[in-house]
Amino acid sequence: MAEKTKKRTKPIIIGASFIAAIVIFVWGFNFLKSTNLFVNETVYYASYDQVNGLINANPVVINGLRVGQVKKVYFNPDMSGNIMVSLMLTTDFPIPKNTVARIFSSDLMGSKAIELVLGDAKEYLNYGDTLSTSIEAGLMAEVNAQVQPIKKKAEDLMGSIDTLVVAFQSIFNKSARENLRESFSNIEKTLSNLQNATSNIDTLVVEESSRISSILTNLELLSATLSKNRSNINNIIDNFEVISDSLAKSEIPATFARLNYSLNEVQTILNKVNSGHGTLGMLMNDDSLYLEMNRSATALDSLLTDIKRNPKRYVKFSLF
Repeated sequence: MAEKTKKRTKPIIIGASFIAAIVIFVWGFNFLKSTNLFVNETVYYASYDQVNGLINANPVVINGLRVGQVKKVYFNPDMSGNIMVSLMLTTDFPIPKNTVARIFSSDLMGSKAIELVLGDAKEYLNYGDTLSTSIEAGLMAEVNAQVQPIKKKAEDLMGSIDTLVVAFQSIFNKSARENLRESFSNIEKTLSNLQNATSNIDTLVVEESSRISSILTNLELLSATLSKNRSNINNIIDNFEVISDSLAKSEIPATFARLNYSLNEVQTILNKVNSGHGTLGMLMNDDSLYLEMNRSATALDSLLTDIKRNPKRYVKFSLF
């Protein structure tokens, strides 16, 4: 009896083992194909220009929580070169229509994953709908983006340093060094002269301190005197204002005009004299008249002299 029971159990075990093997094979095959036979799945699609190393079974997350995985990555059948990615979600969480499927690096090794950045639309995706997409820059791209400005600044700095070195080389040649040496020598002499001048000024201040004190005292007295005579100074200024107003009201322009007219008349007379008009002009310009008058005066003088010597020749007295 035991042998019969054992013989009957053996085929059952073999059959059950065979069925279990088939189930495990099917489950493993679907697992490798990113298909879970025991969970309800929702499939969405996304189209990318490039996927940056995204492969099957990469995770799909929402706010850091894994909600599915990449089911398949393949070229778009329209031969546009775009890459289609099917996303298999194992959650019933509603996905708004304006949700974006963003490829990002999930670790420092560069492993890729897809994050569903939820939108705010009131309508939700249906099975098989296509999501909007974006791609996060990789670690190398981020590093390059950060390093590139530093690299450019370093290159500019090196160029500036090269220019500065060339400038120093051109400046610090032999003649320039000689000029600098002479300049420093002149500066040293100038400082020495300034020191001597300062010393002389100090000596002068010490020696003339009494005079300086006297001058300051006189200035103080002058200031006090001016302060005391402020009213008199104001009166003087008022008097000058009165005189200025009087001069402004006087007929000084008319007086100067008449004086100018008189001077013009005198100038006209002098011009006539210089040109020989009139007796005075002839006397000043014609020597013959002067000579005639001189001869007449001489003859008259001779006549008077002769009259004095020989009065009888000119005057006769007769009594009868």
